[in-house]
Amino acid sequence: MTTTEALSKSELAYRWISERVSTREYGPGYRLVLGDIARILDMSVVPVREAIRRLEAEGLISYERNVGARVALADPNEYIDTMQTLGVLEGAATAFAAPHVSAEALDEAAAVNQQMRELLTEFDPHRFTALNERFHTLLFETCPNHHLLDLVQRGWMRLNNVRDSTFGFIPARAAASVDEHDELVALLREGASAEAIEQAARQHRLRTMNAYRDKRSAHHPTNRSS
Repeated sequence: MTTTEALSKSELAYRWISERVSTREYGPGYRLVLGDIARILDMSVVPVREAIRRLEAEGLISYERNVGARVALADPNEYIDTMQTLGVLEGAATAFAAPHVSAEALDEAAAVNQQMRELLTEFDPHRFTALNERFHTLLFETCPNHHLLDLVQRGWMRLNNVRDSTFGFIPARAAASVDEHDELVALLREGASAEAIEQAARQHRLRTMNAYRDKRSAHHPTNRSS
């Protein structure tokens, strides 16, 4: 039995929808018609509905009465909360992954970061963000704690609704972010302590969040600042 065959229909629907939300094929506000999805996947509406409920619980889908299921709209406060949480989780995952990250993976991460640096001259926020995700994935994907890894991956997915515009909103943060990436790679190469790696990864994430929050507060002084 293949891996696909072994998956339940609900899991297949969940992965299919998640991928389209993640790649922004289904962007914020996109209406999910259960019957149409069921026809595309050649299954009944029941497993699609189960997948939608799971995505709703994860905050990726919202359900409105008389409207139905939609991809959740961007929520700046949700972004801040998720970044705070992800700072803690990703910091730990990167530290746990450190002994298992290969030299090849670190070389690739450095190459990705160089591409990000080259983008600074003609800034493309969307491309920069895609490379940023690849960079961090290379550092944490060997985390041996699969529960923690799953939480980190869900955190990145939750950011999909707003993170594409983050560096467009705070472009000045991009150059500092690239420099901090160099520092993270250096810590991993030199076999720094788990505490040092965790703290560096956490603070890197929180600095981006703080830059976003500070600029948003300057534009909208009455918004929540926590």
